[in-house]
Amino acid sequence: MQQNTMIQNTNIRTGPAYLAAILAVFMIIFSSCDRTRNDKGYEYFPDMAHSWPYDTYSENPVYEDGKTAQPVPEGTVPRDEIPYQYPGSFEGRELAAKELKNPFEPTAKLIKRGKEQYDIFCVNCHGPEGKGNGNLHTSGLYIIKPKSLVNDKMKNEVTDGEIFHVITRGWGVMGAHGAQIDPDDRWAIVNYIREELQANSDNQ
Repeated sequence: MQQNTMIQNTNIRTGPAYLAAILAVFMIIFSSCDRTRNDKGYEYFPDMAHSWPYDTYSENPVYEDGKTAQPVPEGTVPRDEIPYQYPGSFEGRELAAKELKNPFEPTAKLIKRGKEQYDIFCVNCHGPEGKGNGNLHTSGLYIIKPKSLVNDKMKNEVTDGEIFHVITRGWGVMGAHGAQIDPDDRWAIVNYIREELQANSDNQ
């Protein structure tokens, strides 16, 4: 009796239906692979792959100009943001130098934050000591040597507000960083330059 059962099970595993099922599985597996990459096959949960909203730079029939990316409405500002009022001109720099005052005390926490931001945005040009010997210049990739942040002029003539302004608007070959660095972090960088780089420099 047991031998007959084993024979029946063997017949089921080797029978036409079983072989057809295995063949169907392999056909599904191989047909789902596309070596030409022209067909992405079946998609499950397509809502997660194809966004319903319009992409930023795509055409948009909703607006009259046909653009999805619309300009900021005139006379408005982003929430929690105060527009920077000094232009990137000689007059703007001079005015910022006189009017902008550093609102932060140079605490250890703020200086640490300033170093973190300096190492991200400034060190490649101005160098770890602020002498303008960053990797971009010393490697030969950038032929113009960046300005020193620790010479006597920077220590005695340039105000905190002027440094903040140059970080924000840029100056000469230095690009503006106002869009990349938050205002509080710009002031943190100013404090780091004053309290660490300049305080520990040899006036070069």
